[in-house]
Amino acid sequence: MTPEPVEEPFDLLHRVTLAAGLSSVGAIPIRLAENDLWLLRGQGGAVVRIARAGQSAAAAREVAVTRWLANEGLPTVRPLDREQPVQVDGRAATFWEELPPHRSGTPSDLAPLLRQLHELTPPVELPLGRMAPFVRVRARIEAARSLGEADRRFLLDRLDELQRAWVGLPAGRPLCVIHGDAWEGNCAVTSDGRRFLLDFERVSLGLREWDLTSTAIKMDSFDTLTTDEYDRFCAAYGYDVRTWSGYPVMRAVRELRLVTFAFQAAARDPSALWQAEHRLACVRGLRGPRPWRWEAVG
Repeated sequence: MTPEPVEEPFDLLHRVTLAAGLSSVGAIPIRLAENDLWLLRGQGGAVVRIARAGQSAAAAREVAVTRWLANEGLPTVRPLDREQPVQVDGRAATFWEELPPHRSGTPSDLAPLLRQLHELTPPVELPLGRMAPFVRVRARIEAARSLGEADRRFLLDRLDELQRAWVGLPAGRPLCVIHGDAWEGNCAVTSDGRRFLLDFERVSLGLREWDLTSTAIKMDSFDTLTTDEYDRFCAAYGYDVRTWSGYPVMRAVRELRLVTFAFQAAARDPSALWQAEHRLACVRGLRGPRPWRWEAVG
């Protein structure tokens, strides 16, 4: 958790809770990043998620999608039974039940949840839309003030190259409901062993390989997952995405997204700049072959 709430996010939280008829007294920041997450005390353990500006429709959609997933039997964190989102200064806030004490899942915890998700029949009454693997990437590159022009040109050229390669991807498994941001931090395991899937902002119809690549690159690109851990993930899911001939392109897209996310984070937290520059050097071929060591940024 972030140790001290900074003034501007807390002021926004106060106005959000006031508009919702709740209290921000004693609120604890869980994560202050693209979306701000806060735990409210004295509200039965509610969690508030405040989205980026301009994301009102996406916030409302996430609530609707999560309710559908819960009704389909997928173990999910649940939105509170109230009218939402709440709008304050162009920011959309949604309200969720607090989970019991829990830890982040492992890849082996995540795999069966993804398999269950991917096996769902897409809803007729709730259009999910198609996956958008390049969403916000160009905007992040163009907005990155710390990028030199040569590096910016490289990233834009790389984006164009990968967009062309994406169109020519070989067929994977049939399109299905995918999570879109499938990593262990979006899987929670309670002290009694129950597993929950979290964060459905990017749920869509798409290639299940997109979800599976998120775990594969932890071993393949970053060496933060052992071979045994990855093998257990594949066994729990029933498929190794690296056997698919389109995997190298999908891996490269994931890596590009992580580079541009780091530059976005650096605009808010200058201490992240060194990590953004390191990631860029890796994809430019200046840090040797994979695996590389990348550290988390906020």
